[in-house]
Amino acid sequence: MATIKEGLDALMDLDGIIACCAVDSESGMMLAAAGDTSKVNLETAAAGNTEVVRSKRKTIKALGLNEDIEDILITLGKQFHIIRPLTTNQALFIYVVLDKSRGNLAMARLKLAAVEKDVTF
Repeated sequence: MATIKEGLDALMDLDGIIACCAVDSESGMMLAAAGDTSKVNLETAAAGNTEVVRSKRKTIKALGLNEDIEDILITLGKQFHIIRPLTTNQALFIYVVLDKSRGNLAMARLKLAAVEKDVTF
């Protein structure tokens, strides 16, 4: 088992990764971060993506779906943003910013899933 910081550091091995962080979706507060924070304000992203997670969960409930979010993908012109709630603690999620031209989305999702399963709080 890895600490959250070790897990985020492991994500930094991904080609094209810009930055990543762990977030408490109850408060919107960032718990830990790694990467180039000069290219993305992770604290602002943490708060904003908390609203995304809350909204999606509310929609899933309203639709009567008995499902949990595996991940949420936001595709921008130059970046992929991936939000992955932890299966061991749904109040927490990992957020990854990936350069679209240098990163591999499939590999990023696989690595994120592996890291998410190995992280302890």
